[in-house]
Amino acid sequence: MLTGVRIVFLGGDARQLEVIRKCVEMDATVSVAGFDKWEAPCPGASLEQMSVALLGNADVLVLPTVSCDDEGNISALFSSEPLKLLEEHVAALPPHCSIYTGMAKNYLRRLCTKHELKLIELLGRDDVAIYNSIPTAEGALVMAIQNTDFTIHGSKSMVLGIGRTGFTMARSLQGLGAKVKVGVRRQEHYARAEEMGWEPFMTDNLVAHVSEADLIFNTIPDMIITAQVLSRIPRHCLIVDLASAPGGCDFRYAEKRGIKALLAPGLPGIVAPRSAGIIMANALVQSISDGTLNRGDV
Repeated sequence: MLTGVRIVFLGGDARQLEVIRKCVEMDATVSVAGFDKWEAPCPGASLEQMSVALLGNADVLVLPTVSCDDEGNISALFSSEPLKLLEEHVAALPPHCSIYTGMAKNYLRRLCTKHELKLIELLGRDDVAIYNSIPTAEGALVMAIQNTDFTIHGSKSMVLGIGRTGFTMARSLQGLGAKVKVGVRRQEHYARAEEMGWEPFMTDNLVAHVSEADLIFNTIPDMIITAQVLSRIPRHCLIVDLASAPGGCDFRYAEKRGIKALLAPGLPGIVAPRSAGIIMANALVQSISDGTLNRGDV
């Protein structure tokens, strides 16, 4: 339970609604700013205006999945007014306050360091990343189906990277009957891919493996699908880049060659916001509970 813990939410999208509901259920004292357009507010959550006074009493500050940009602008889908995190807001937070987000930009990191506040990035947790890989893979499959004229079953599908998202992506393609090749950068990943029944290869030799690809799903956040690689890819091939923006594909050259390449970061919040919100909510509540217990407050 989070009884007695004062949590302030600033902005967010549909995922944040699930997180707010979970915190209310856990008996936290919840205030939200940037939600004046929320059509059916959660009973127990207090709708507030963003202010220094609001933040001055917070034990926990929760920002959207992507915290804010490098000018402090906060994404607030349910707000009729722009929401901006200023240094004066961060300075008003009590010293014991923890700031939670999915992924922080440098702007927020600098402010937290300057004011010696604890910053927790939930997307950096292995459990969150693994759970999020499920809606990511499902969303990528939807994009592949919508943008091709052939079935995934029997296709020659390639996954670049076998991290948490890449593993789930490759397994999902395999389950649909695709012939799966996996590009890896480490020998232990090569062994795991082979054990899973996929055809592994080292990504430094990518150009030699793409000539027959029907689908390519990239999870590596480095420029890996270069012009040289694209020059060997068949024109019917679809590329779905799941890496963080700006992705790992030369989109300009892909367009020049007539190859459809789609940048698709943040799929969990797009294709399954409720599920993605529940994932974030569970991680947040667990982290807050662990921190509270460590302080000896309960």
